Amino acid sequence: MSENFATVEDVELLWRKLTPEEKERATALIPIIADSLRNEAFKVNKNLGKMIQENPSLSSVAKSVVVDVVARTLLTSTTDEPMVQTSQSALGYSFSGTYLVPGGGLFIKKNELARLGLRRQKMGVIDLYGND
Repeated sequence: MSENFATVEDVELLWRKLTPEEKERATALIPIIADSLRNEAFKVNKNLGKMIQENPSLSSVAKSVVVDVVARTLLTSTTDEPMVQTSQSALGYSFSGTYLVPGGGLFIKKNELARLGLRRQKMGVIDLYGND
């Protein structure tokens, strides 16, 4: 098991060939993403390294998640503000938009955490009739 779950070569193999600048960014991003995943596991009282030792197939899932986060981060524009939705008006001089990541930085989606078993399940009960 790799300490960082994935390598730059994994990113190129599973996603696409990277430019030299992207390779440099990916090299810096991979350990940050791995530590972020470990931190997310810690938040739900789990040890990701131990989970992978107990279930070796989780190693491939962790690699896939790291590659997905690296790819998403590399695709995010660094020159303009990345928007996922915009609208414009003409005579009212209006413009609005929704940013991809408010504040920038990398982000890990909830479904990626769920794939690793790091989403905390919540269970609740509503007593409709009260206690007798």
